[in-house]
Amino acid sequence: MRFRTILAGTAFALAAAAPATAADAVKIGFITKFPVPFFATMENAAKEYAAANPGIELVFGQGASATDIEGQIAQIESMVTQGVQGIAITPVDPTVAATLDKAVAAGVKVVLMDNNIPGWENRTALATTDNYNAGKIAGEYLKTVLKDGDSLGILEGVPGVPSLDDRVKGMLDGLAGVDVKIVGRGATDCTEEKGISVAEDILTANPDLKSIYAACGPPAAGAAQALKNANLAGKVTLVGFDFCCGEAEALQAGIENASVAQFPAKMASLGVEALVKAIKGEKVESLIDSGAALVTKENMAQFQ
Repeated sequence: MRFRTILAGTAFALAAAAPATAADAVKIGFITKFPVPFFATMENAAKEYAAANPGIELVFGQGASATDIEGQIAQIESMVTQGVQGIAITPVDPTVAATLDKAVAAGVKVVLMDNNIPGWENRTALATTDNYNAGKIAGEYLKTVLKDGDSLGILEGVPGVPSLDDRVKGMLDGLAGVDVKIVGRGATDCTEEKGISVAEDILTANPDLKSIYAACGPPAAGAAQALKNANLAGKVTLVGFDFCCGEAEALQAGIENASVAQFPAKMASLGVEALVKAIKGEKVESLIDSGAALVTKENMAQFQ
């Protein structure tokens, strides 16, 4: 659901959240980036956490795409006017920090999930995958199957989004020690359509391509489709990230070799738990790591 109400600064500031005691019910805004299974899993986990812990009221919002900055800003503003005492959010872009600052000034606690806002000091906590270390998992896998001189194409997510950039940096650092040639890379906005397009461009320019790394799940599925269309299924090593959005099918078919799974349900429940504690005045760790793991066809049943 998207909220389009843009509020005047004065009215926004007046919607201060009331402090909660340990016995009070709490009202929380839960905002995710855009409609894909990963964020649906987060929403469901938040609902399950609230159902298991009476006294938590959740208000949900979601952007239209991975670049819907305006929509997320409107959601933050609307939730503050609805009287939420805390916001758990997967920030779509660092530029939403200014609006979150207004929420904090109005007395709202903020827990970031999935990715950080670098240099932003007003968060209560960050519940996330360590995306750099998770990216290293992918790179270390590629290191076992590639050799010096092999070529690699990279399907980036949204350049400038720290968590997505970290997945690429971590992968490259995990691959260190093998002299692999990066022959192409391009932004996909974490969409399957752009994953297909960027993968096709790289394959066309490099018919002897040895490997592709995709920093998000939908582009990984897109790359799998591009490989299938080019009759290269099983001939190019494909490693994805997220283990979602068609990756299970690509792994089962032998087109995708591996993916890095996050634990979105755990991320969401840890984020809501931290927010409730903070609202009630309890101590909260500033960084909460929800973990990551390598998924292959052989072990994928454990992650479904």
